[in-house]
Amino acid sequence: MNLNQYVRKLFGVMFQSRQTQQVIRVLPRHSPTSLKEWCQYWQAKGFPWRTEPEIDEKRQEELSKCRTIVPDIEKGIYPFKGMKLSRADVEWLLATHEGGKGPIDWKDQNQRKREGLDLRGADLREVNLSRLPLARLRGGTSLFVRVSSKAHQDASVVTMEYVDLSEAQLQGANLEAALLQHAEFYGADLEEANLSEAQLEGASFHRAFLEHVNFTYAKLENADLSEALLYSANLSMAHLKEVSLRGAVLENVSLREAQLENVDLKGVDLANDKHVGPYIADAIWEGINLTVVEWSQVKILGDEYVARQSQDRGGRKKDKETRLDEYEAAVRANRQLAVVLEDQGLNEDAARFAYRAQVLQRHALWRQRNFWKWLGSAILALLAGYGYRMWRILAAYLLVVLLCTVAYFVLGMYYEPHLSFLEALLTSITAFHGRVFSEPFLRPGEPQLWVTAFEAVAGLVIEGVFIAMLAQKFFGK
Repeated sequence: MNLNQYVRKLFGVMFQSRQTQQVIRVLPRHSPTSLKEWCQYWQAKGFPWRTEPEIDEKRQEELSKCRTIVPDIEKGIYPFKGMKLSRADVEWLLATHEGGKGPIDWKDQNQRKREGLDLRGADLREVNLSRLPLARLRGGTSLFVRVSSKAHQDASVVTMEYVDLSEAQLQGANLEAALLQHAEFYGADLEEANLSEAQLEGASFHRAFLEHVNFTYAKLENADLSEALLYSANLSMAHLKEVSLRGAVLENVSLREAQLENVDLKGVDLANDKHVGPYIADAIWEGINLTVVEWSQVKILGDEYVARQSQDRGGRKKDKETRLDEYEAAVRANRQLAVVLEDQGLNEDAARFAYRAQVLQRHALWRQRNFWKWLGSAILALLAGYGYRMWRILAAYLLVVLLCTVAYFVLGMYYEPHLSFLEALLTSITAFHGRVFSEPFLRPGEPQLWVTAFEAVAGLVIEGVFIAMLAQKFFGK
């Protein structure tokens, strides 16, 4: 065998070896066949929230085309409008969101500016979306858009009746006016989500995290919010009929103008660490058992706390009109709650909030520049605490009598008649009750007459306030 044959043989062996290696590299790997294997596969790939098999290429192409559709709010055009989506579809959309960046990580402050998955108009009824990272999901549309749109008013929102969103990550999601009847949100995190005007009849938020969630105008009939953490949630003007709030945390919650009918409030936590309660001005209380609430935990209502702040939440100084409106709202909140509590026999708690209402009304009168009414209110507060601090009448009585006693005694050292301390005390008591020009002061010009006149007027005012407060307290007049 010559040299050329050896070289050709050597190159042949090398070429065959490389071909063999290439064939080995492209051998197909084992594909998951069961749901358990798929879960393990996604776990290894870094997608622990994925549980479904990968959708086929045809479905991927279909979803990709839909995703390229530019939303047109005025015409009601959205990428997945009217399309029925499965969990596998949503998982693939999340994994490939924004060119492969994937879902939004809410814990990363920088990612909170990203746009979430747009599912407006999609049909997700009865789909299991539990534990999915759906932060900043776009599934709702404002009332203005729905009314002005040529499309049906509900065609622009996601349809999610009976959907399972247990333990899902829905922070910052926009689900305004979304159809979420009987949806399951057990243990879900909806921090800063927008659920205003959402249809949430029969939905369950048991043990859900609902900090700063917007529920304004939401329909929550027969919903379950038991043991939910509703820190600073906004339930203003929401419909809360037959709702369970048992064991829920309602710190800094707004219930202004909310319709509360047959709501279960047993074991609720109403106050924050500063003992400030919820905002309840103009709320409608109907058929609610308030005796199960520990009202001692609330020192002042949130309405009053806000009214007493000179700056808004943004640190800007409030104008006069805003301050006055807030004080008037705080007055209404305390009075309305006092009436409901008294109707249910909680007289001590009712008296406490009724007193707060009177104090706030005095502040409102001052801001209205109604100084005469303010003065009258101030006198009632000083002398009797508006009938809720009757011990002040006795204190005022003793103070006036003792001061005048000392005056009579001291003046008696220099002017006639000269009185002992006991005689001065008896004279003071007599003058207090109106016998002002009897002995021992008959001669004009005696300085004791000025003391007597002062005491007579003070006695008249104090006795008048005492009678008025007694009539109000015991006869409701």
